Amino acid sequence: MEHLPIMLLEVIEALDIKKDGLYVDGTFGRGGHSRAILDKLTTGHLIVFDQDERAIETAQKLSIEFPNKMTIIQSNFKHLNQELDARGFKNIDGILLDLGVSSPQFDDPSRGFSYRFDTRLDMRMDLSQSLDAYQVINHYSFEKLMHIFQVYGEEKFAKQIARKIEKQREIKPIETSFELVDIIRSAYPSKVLKQKGHPAKQVFQAIRIEVNQELEVLKSVLEQAVNRLNPMGRLVILTFHSLEDRMVKQYFSKLSVVDVPSKIPLQTLPLADYELVNRKVITSSEEELNQNPRAQSAKLRAIRKR
Repeated sequence: MEHLPIMLLEVIEALDIKKDGLYVDGTFGRGGHSRAILDKLTTGHLIVFDQDERAIETAQKLSIEFPNKMTIIQSNFKHLNQELDARGFKNIDGILLDLGVSSPQFDDPSRGFSYRFDTRLDMRMDLSQSLDAYQVINHYSFEKLMHIFQVYGEEKFAKQIARKIEKQREIKPIETSFELVDIIRSAYPSKVLKQKGHPAKQVFQAIRIEVNQELEVLKSVLEQAVNRLNPMGRLVILTFHSLEDRMVKQYFSKLSVVDVPSKIPLQTLPLADYELVNRKVITSSEEELNQNPRAQSAKLRAIRKR
């Protein structure tokens, strides 16, 4: 499948790129956003993060096209401060975080992210880590499985699915994605199965979030990122499910409002240190949705340091 970076024009507009600025792409992936940023730079510099080896290989090829304009870091963006400090980078003019699974990972059957392929349960974004989907499904308690399905997947039948998994693994370990899909499907009432989309979608999302600790990582990087911004610097985030978007929305709202006790009389409210770039969330255009169905769930939010 051809790689189509999500909301490319909207992302570049939100970053408001200066040609001599210093920028970070925290999720390089196939480099669509990074290339567009580099095209805007003359004396500026781009720092890219990714923990996937194939993404790093692609970044190295791109760096040949843009000599002396890229620094490539193979690491999770949760280590933003540590990695930037180690290389002597200080304040940044713009940071982009494109959350979720990159297209190469999702389309690679061996990675186990998709319920479309029958492969070993994995779902690790970083293949060097030990925790994978197999361990979650086969070793987590019934209560813990139910919790992550409810919280991370917002799955209404979390209890029934967790119970089915518990019973099945007493017979033999659950090893592949299709085995898990069959178990999930068996937990649904037939009436509900006829009404909804793929029954495994929310459970697979929940497992992926747990395996990669995605919400904890996002919480960690938000504070690091906003504190790295230069005056007028921007943090731009693309989210792909409601849990991420809610976290980003609430954090940005908190930063952009000054909490003043109601008893204190003020002629003019003081300005917050940060302001929202757009009051309303940005979603993909109809044109983009027609070209790239994966953009359907994408939401873009941006904040600027004053």
